Amino acid sequence: MAYFDNLRALRLSRGWTQAELAKFMNIAPSTIAMYERGEREPSIEMLCRFADIFNVDMNALYGKRPASPVKIPVLGYVAAGIPIEAITDVLDYEEISPDMVKDGSEYFALRIKGDSMEPKISDGDVVIVRKQTTIDSGQIGIVCVNGDHATCKKVIFQPSGILLQPFNVAHAPQFYTADQVAELPITILGRVVELRAKF
Repeated sequence: MAYFDNLRALRLSRGWTQAELAKFMNIAPSTIAMYERGEREPSIEMLCRFADIFNVDMNALYGKRPASPVKIPVLGYVAAGIPIEAITDVLDYEEISPDMVKDGSEYFALRIKGDSMEPKISDGDVVIVRKQTTIDSGQIGIVCVNGDHATCKKVIFQPSGILLQPFNVAHAPQFYTADQVAELPITILGRVVELRAKF
């Protein structure tokens, strides 16, 4: 469906004449008529005004459906306390915006187990994780310890090693020296970009 078919359909759905729509838009009725016959194409600014008046997005004017959400797997539980073995079975699926993967980024979701990240992240919550092997100091990451254990922590890089900092003050930070980082090893699986709190 072209924009002019949709424009006419939207106008009629409101019960408006071309003159009434033109009055809302502060343009000549003949301009509306030309738009609806496809004899003239509205500017982007004009299309935005139509979208506002009809309370629709631009896709509705061009008959395009919004891109479908992208499903990503919830891969398993991640410790928010002492690291536990990461479960690789898919527990569930979460949906993310297609805009998030436009640049080729990959995402997965993990379910939190433990209370070391409270009050911000609680037991049972799901975090959306962007796959990446490095993060900035101070960001929340999913860190693999000893090759097969994963934990969700605030990652702080220090000259002598790496500190995995919980939010809950009842839990002690976990520090690994540079040698331990190389030997265990300690690897970054991704950066937490979103929290899906569960009630």
